[in-house]
Amino acid sequence: MDIKIDDLSGSEITKLINEHLHGMTLHSPPESIHALNLEQLQQQDITFWSAWEGNELVGCGALKEIDGQHGEIKSMRTSSFHLRKGVAKRLLHHIIEEATRRGYRKLSLETGSMDSFDPARRLYARFGFNYCDPFSDYKEDPNSVFMVKNL
Repeated sequence: MDIKIDDLSGSEITKLINEHLHGMTLHSPPESIHALNLEQLQQQDITFWSAWEGNELVGCGALKEIDGQHGEIKSMRTSSFHLRKGVAKRLLHHIIEEATRRGYRKLSLETGSMDSFDPARRLYARFGFNYCDPFSDYKEDPNSVFMVKNL
């Protein structure tokens, strides 16, 4: 698997981000969706990666800098054609390594509290993330859970 920084200009990544956003609307009320669209992912404080097997896009993930010591995982998504093949695990490992390389002391994330998000929560827990209070600009929300990993 090749994980590379992506400028979000390709049709494959546009399709995957749209799939991600659509998936959020199926499982979360609008006020609880914190997924970013293509334009929001192109902000200077966000690094976005795509994961490829040959010429096939298999997943994506992003790292947002909250401040010089704190990052946030955004837009983790595995292509629906590549679920349960280790794509998310590899992307998460890559993002944690990059956060560590940048000198962040902690890495946080927001994900859904509904059953459909259980696989994601289990993955994050296996990587040492623990539940925490809302961080940054997030507010308490029964449809969200917040997790943090000290680096």
